Amino acid sequence: MSPFPFDAVLFDCDGVLVDSEPLVARVLAEMLSERGWPLTQQQAGEIFLGKSVAGLAGLIEERTGKPFTEAWLDKFRRQRNVALERDLTEIPGAPAAVRAIQAATHGRIACASGADLLKVRLQLGKIGILDAFAGQIFSGQDQPRTKPHPDVYLAAAAALGADPTRCAVIEDTVTGATAGVAAGATVFGYSPGGQYHSTPEALRAAGAHVIFESMHDLPTVLAAYAANAAA
Repeated sequence: MSPFPFDAVLFDCDGVLVDSEPLVARVLAEMLSERGWPLTQQQAGEIFLGKSVAGLAGLIEERTGKPFTEAWLDKFRRQRNVALERDLTEIPGAPAAVRAIQAATHGRIACASGADLLKVRLQLGKIGILDAFAGQIFSGQDQPRTKPHPDVYLAAAAALGADPTRCAVIEDTVTGATAGVAAGATVFGYSPGGQYHSTPEALRAAGAHVIFESMHDLPTVLAAYAANAAA
């Protein structure tokens, strides 16, 4: 058996491990419509895909005509968390893929998300893989810059003692793929189709090295990368 070709594997969370984007888009559509920016769930999904709500504070202020406040953000997060606790489901195959890659890397995995840590931990716990990351969970909101900048991936690699150029990053949006490429990692773009994931073409344009369609396939796709790259 060939050695695993990466020193560490760094996972995004939303859209890669959990199917959270439709739930968050629904809450955003309801709350922003109430605030004066009429949006459908589909429109909210398109605007906020791969981006943090706080990161689009200026746009929200412009479209609602109201200030973006910590009180409103806290209310959004509370309503979002209620929806996630009630309705969140895993991306099919993601928990098993995480466990297999955890074993292949001897635990050198991390979750590096643009979302706040409370949300990330809630979601990983909800689908039963919080323990797999052994405290190696990082939020771009705790870094000097969040995605599409590389800071959160650089922080995750450093915590694992891994050279970023020897890491694989698993992403499903242009924003996240851009961050992984900027970190120097090999980016694997998850693109199963549908509104809440970037297209294969968009991910490739952002610099993703490999595109795959099913999380069931990820352990095999990662393990085979060295052989494919050398071919």
